[in-house]
Amino acid sequence: MHTAPRPSTHGELSFRDATETDVDALVALIESAYRGDDSRAGWTTEADILEGQRTDPEGVVAVIASPASKLLAVERDGTIVACCQLEHRGEHAYFGMFAVSPALQGAGLGKVIMAEAERTAREAWGVREMHMTVISVRDELIAWYERRGYRRTGKMTPFPYGDERFGVPQRDDLQFELLVKEFGSA
Repeated sequence: MHTAPRPSTHGELSFRDATETDVDALVALIESAYRGDDSRAGWTTEADILEGQRTDPEGVVAVIASPASKLLAVERDGTIVACCQLEHRGEHAYFGMFAVSPALQGAGLGKVIMAEAERTAREAWGVREMHMTVISVRDELIAWYERRGYRRTGKMTPFPYGDERFGVPQRDDLQFELLVKEFGSA
């Protein structure tokens, strides 16, 4: 069950549940953070390992519409500058679809957004862990998550080669590694 959006503000950032009216802005943000030349302005680009799309409107709508998910829209001055998906999966939440505008990367926004996502998941669902999957060759990104308290599990799942909804791989050794952060008792 979705609850009414409850904006919260952290400095210049405000957080709210995304709605279907945000879909175009969210798709553009996610694409800009991971694909094409625009993504190279930030450090999270996947442009050298994947071409094609990162997500599509249908994928974003599915997350917004799912009763087990939240898609947090992060705004600054009325413009969506970041987002992340939270999905309730029993005793843990899944963290995904994390994107920060390339022009704003490296300024500490990611840390603030991660902390708010973790707080939101614990508050909304009482979960004990946050799980995510990261392409295993993304060493710099994995190290960033490790500094936020996530640990590598060594559990791999295959990249969906041949399904261009997830991009067009530029190398043949892609797979996802599960990262986990335990919250401990509150």
